[in-house]
Amino acid sequence: MSMRFSLLAASAGLVFATAAFAAAPQSKPLSSSQQKLADCSHAAKGKTGADYKSSVSSCMKGDNTAAAAPAKMTQQEKMAACSKENAGKKGADYKSGVSACLKAH
Repeated sequence: MSMRFSLLAASAGLVFATAAFAAAPQSKPLSSSQQKLADCSHAAKGKTGADYKSSVSSCMKGDNTAAAAPAKMTQQEKMAACSKENAGKKGADYKSGVSACLKAH
């Protein structure tokens, strides 16, 4: 019986110690480079893969031209813009206008 009580007491102590450890604030303030990385990462939100990496890298280097450069249009955005640009045309005129517009972008 005392063995069970010892295990129960040890388990309860472990639970309380874990809860106290988790409740204690452990976050230290970020260093300046960590804060800059967090800011650059937040600025590159929505980008993925190599585009994300290059954006964060240039931001960390202090190169703001990458952030100011307009993002490339997706094919769907190009189609929408060219379609709007050629509104009112019909048939072959519409198709040739959209085709020329897409080649220009």
